[in-house]
Amino acid sequence: MAKLKRILIPTVILVTGIAGFIGLASMKKPPEEKEKVDTTPIVAVEKVSLSPLTLTVSSYGVVKPKYETELVAQVTGQIVELADIFVRGSFVTKGQLLARIDPSDYEAALIEAQANLASAQASLETEKAQAKVAEREWQRIKDMTPSELSLRKPQLAQEMAQVKAAKAAVLRAKRNLERTEIRAPYDAMVDSRNIGLGSFVSTGATLGKLLGTAVAEIRLPVADNQLQYLRNQGEQAQVNLIGTFAGKATQWQAKIIRNEGVIDNTSRMSYLVAQISDPYHLKSSSNEQPLRFGSYVNAEILGLSLTQATKIPRYLITENRVAILDENSTLHYADIEIVREEGADVVVAGGLQQGDQLIVSSLDYPVDGMKLALMSNDKTQSEPTQQAPEKVATQVASLEE
Repeated sequence: MAKLKRILIPTVILVTGIAGFIGLASMKKPPEEKEKVDTTPIVAVEKVSLSPLTLTVSSYGVVKPKYETELVAQVTGQIVELADIFVRGSFVTKGQLLARIDPSDYEAALIEAQANLASAQASLETEKAQAKVAEREWQRIKDMTPSELSLRKPQLAQEMAQVKAAKAAVLRAKRNLERTEIRAPYDAMVDSRNIGLGSFVSTGATLGKLLGTAVAEIRLPVADNQLQYLRNQGEQAQVNLIGTFAGKATQWQAKIIRNEGVIDNTSRMSYLVAQISDPYHLKSSSNEQPLRFGSYVNAEILGLSLTQATKIPRYLITENRVAILDENSTLHYADIEIVREEGADVVVAGGLQQGDQLIVSSLDYPVDGMKLALMSNDKTQSEPTQQAPEKVATQVASLEE
């Protein structure tokens, strides 16, 4: 009996262990299968939008009158009259009286010249009568030929010359009398006045300065390599002038009327001259602000027009190619035609189609034709919201510790 127990007990223990092992083994869960990780690179894109584009060339300049005139005295005398409007900043019209020099001496000189003319004309008539008498007397003498002196022709010519000289003296006296009146040669603004009432001026003295208000000009420096973006090197191009008036940004329209045709020795720039008519709006009822002389303005010169073009960042371009995400979600490099560089952007006029998806994110190892995935805007927007509670919980736990 004891021998049987020695055999049964180990057997029972062995069987029980095996049964327990089998039971535990049957309770063990199989290993979970790991989800496949998508290693396709994710990229961000922007759709290409093509539209008509006009190239512009930027410049700057100072507004100046096309005509400016220094008023100079042509006769000598005392200033006996000054117009109230003859002050700096006033607008005057063509022919308007600005100042008057004492005309007394010149009126007297005109009367004297007219008297001399009358005397010369009387002497001429007397000489003509004497010449006729001499001619009749010589007609009675048939056996001799009269000389020029006998017919009094030299004397007649002398009297005619005296009359011409007297007429010239009258014209000179009239002109000097007219010059005692200082009048505006055209519509203008008074820039300065150098005389006062009672001042004595001599011939050649500067009386003041006028600035013509009919036309204003702005010399615009342009780099030589920028002329290629303008039609006909900028001539007849429209210009947008941008400046300030009373502290507010204001814009005016002008036109390029000529190219100076030389390179400036100092700045090495070409100069285009823009022109604007009636800058002070004196002859029009426009509500626009006046473009004052001396104003500093920035200028945008309108140049070539492109039918289909777009601007893209320069950093996206490698060897005149850009990365495109095609309809099959694969990488494709497109050759582009760069027209112009503008700061951080370039103007592209060929190689892209409307709606192309331009890849704007960086790729570590880009290969033409590689598979790509498009970044989801919803996912990128939701991630910060999900992470926010975790950050808050972490901060609270650190405070409690």
